[in-house]
Amino acid sequence: MSNAAVDNVNVESAEILITPEQLKAELPLTQAAIDTVTESREIIRNILEGKDKRVFVVVGPCSIHDTTAAIDYAKRLKVLADELKDSLYLVMRVYFEKPRTTVGWKGLINDPYLNDTFKIQDGLHLGRKLLLDVTEMGLPTSTEALDPISPQYMQDLISWSAIGARTTESQTHREMSSGLSCAVGFKNGTDGGLDVATNALKSASQPHRFLGINESGQVAVIHTKGNPYSHIVLRGGSNGPNYDSVHVRLCEEALEKNKLPSNIMIDCSHANSSKDHNIQPLVLENIANQIVEGNESIVGIMVESNIGAGNQALNADLDLLEYGVSVTDACIDWATTEQSLRDMAAKISPVIGNRRN
Repeated sequence: MSNAAVDNVNVESAEILITPEQLKAELPLTQAAIDTVTESREIIRNILEGKDKRVFVVVGPCSIHDTTAAIDYAKRLKVLADELKDSLYLVMRVYFEKPRTTVGWKGLINDPYLNDTFKIQDGLHLGRKLLLDVTEMGLPTSTEALDPISPQYMQDLISWSAIGARTTESQTHREMSSGLSCAVGFKNGTDGGLDVATNALKSASQPHRFLGINESGQVAVIHTKGNPYSHIVLRGGSNGPNYDSVHVRLCEEALEKNKLPSNIMIDCSHANSSKDHNIQPLVLENIANQIVEGNESIVGIMVESNIGAGNQALNADLDLLEYGVSVTDACIDWATTEQSLRDMAAKISPVIGNRRN
């Protein structure tokens, strides 16, 4: 008897993908990459525990659409990271997946050729190769953990992960985060409220059991230990920005009330910059002032930055795309990135050694 009338009614086809094990065999970790990931994860953990007094900065393109430009950016960032290492610990933002409220380009893994062909297997290869290239430079990477399957393909090369405002409330993402190998930042809800994020932190810190895949691509029940290095990310909301000292204090109180570590990261983009990339340096300046004035809970910062400023629309002729300019959210350009981070490092450097004692 056929099940066609009731089974997979709206599924057109199913394409078998390479397994995580196979992809890792084709693009294996090198010792240089292992060293970068191991060291950077430990540094971020130490910052969250107050052992390392620096501020870690997740900075880079809103999304990766051109791996050549991404390598160009990474080389520039590595030089800056070495220059500012005494005050700021720089981590490159390497985002491959973009959440969509309705429709739109979903990122390099889903649509690597930016033409709705959805060659996901090619996207997995391109993404993993880029992560290898960047970590082999000695530069740590971060990404948004959006699809619950993709971490099996990429997580061994990631030093910090974000859970976005749209997915912080998701049970699936809270459970997944409890098993991720790196520290995880949960953004406040799109309304700017903190309850969703604080609940997520408590959930992710606990062991979970859920359906997923193993290295061989088999459906499996995943048993996690819980992730003790999750923290909140303030990104503003529909009620406006929340990076100022008043909102930071309210966040500290919420964390204390929920018996959570007072670790706060601030996203300089999104609602905190009113979606105007030109405001991001002003947010950075405000954060630096809070640190100089004695704030000890701000441990991390996010900045959307690219080679060129602003953003551009995707169109049918990809040759018309401007090099190094975002095709998703608008970013500050490289010159502004350098100046803003140098200014921040210079401002907070005198107080770094006295933080979180």
